[in-house]
Amino acid sequence: MFKTGFGGWRRRLPAVLRGVQTAVYLLFGTALAALGYALFQIPFNIVAGGLSGIGIMINHYTGWPVGLMYWIMNVPMLALGFYKLGRWRFVVSTLIAATLFAALVDLFGVILPPLLPEFPVTQDLLLASVYSGVVGGIGAGLVYRAGSTFGGTAIVGRVVQQRTGLPLSQIYLFTDGAVILAAGFIFGWEIALYGFLVLFIHGLASDYTLEGPSSTRTVTIITNRPVEMTQALIAEVHRGVSYWEVTGGFTGQTRYMVMCTVYRPQVNTVKRVAADVEPEAFVTIGVSHQALGKGFKPLKRP
Repeated sequence: MFKTGFGGWRRRLPAVLRGVQTAVYLLFGTALAALGYALFQIPFNIVAGGLSGIGIMINHYTGWPVGLMYWIMNVPMLALGFYKLGRWRFVVSTLIAATLFAALVDLFGVILPPLLPEFPVTQDLLLASVYSGVVGGIGAGLVYRAGSTFGGTAIVGRVVQQRTGLPLSQIYLFTDGAVILAAGFIFGWEIALYGFLVLFIHGLASDYTLEGPSSTRTVTIITNRPVEMTQALIAEVHRGVSYWEVTGGFTGQTRYMVMCTVYRPQVNTVKRVAADVEPEAFVTIGVSHQALGKGFKPLKRP
């Protein structure tokens, strides 16, 4: 009985660890995003889109807590997400993240000023914008890794995408851009420009956190000598190589496409090999956001 129970625990352990990891990402990411928001955006009324930006504008006129306004506006968004998307796990995790974010934003707004020797921690709008984008972006990236979001325009974007087929990036640019432009009429256009800067840096930081640094490149080579090219690449860079027959759309000629994924420092070696084997070859080099499998990072269930 003991062995059976132990074996069951061992089988369940990976799932338990994944659950713990997801919870850590969600909690720590939300806390980090709220800290960046309370430290660097709210003191300067920097609006970078979303419901949180609308919360800053409401706070400016009413004095009502930004976090509370954010949460109240999120409730109908979450209901819309559940009704249109039908993904209750996503909606529940987003509700947790949005509630925790709202509570921490208001909590940090109360406890940080007396705790810090100087508040705001900087008087430089540019510095505040950069740090807001970086800290908030890292926090958001961790939340995304947990399979969640902060709700708001993220849910609206997914619903609109489902109905229209538009890319999420275009939808977010329109919704967040509209909020930032509205803030420009209230706080001035200089603040609006800083808001766009925060939005840009936030996107870079969250993508970097979600996908990691891009250290790999995928090289494709159009060649008439696939066997020689493949053998030379394997000998020089010690990476797996694939090739298959292709037809030129303009010439109609049959050639071969050789593909190889390598680390960034190996790119020059690949170019040298291609030039040595066939100077007339056509080479393209693309950024690989992730390379998972033998020879790179292990492929694991997220």
